[in-house]
Amino acid sequence: MRTMNPVHDSTTCSVAASAEIIGAKWTALLVHDLSEGPRRFSQLEHSCAGISPRTLSERLRALEDEEIVERRSYAESPPRVEYELTDKGRALLPIIDAMREFGRDWLCCHTD
Repeated sequence: MRTMNPVHDSTTCSVAASAEIIGAKWTALLVHDLSEGPRRFSQLEHSCAGISPRTLSERLRALEDEEIVERRSYAESPPRVEYELTDKGRALLPIIDAMREFGRDWLCCHTD
């Protein structure tokens, strides 16, 4: 049986809590990109045309705070940093897949 909260508050409604994370601009695209494996900052910046470095940094930090993305630093010269989905982040992939399917079926006619 489906129930609806009288108020959609992210502390009491699981849909609101999920939407707060996945609904933030760029998040779905970042999760989609990271679903293919670890990515460097510059790769994410390139794939998300129009995102500013500051915004990308803020989104990645927020996703780290939510334990959706893990940041890995490598002691190399020059230093290398990669971002990768955590188990919690990979749990979002069915949502991303559903968005892809909806987009193909209802919004556009090309594949991504």
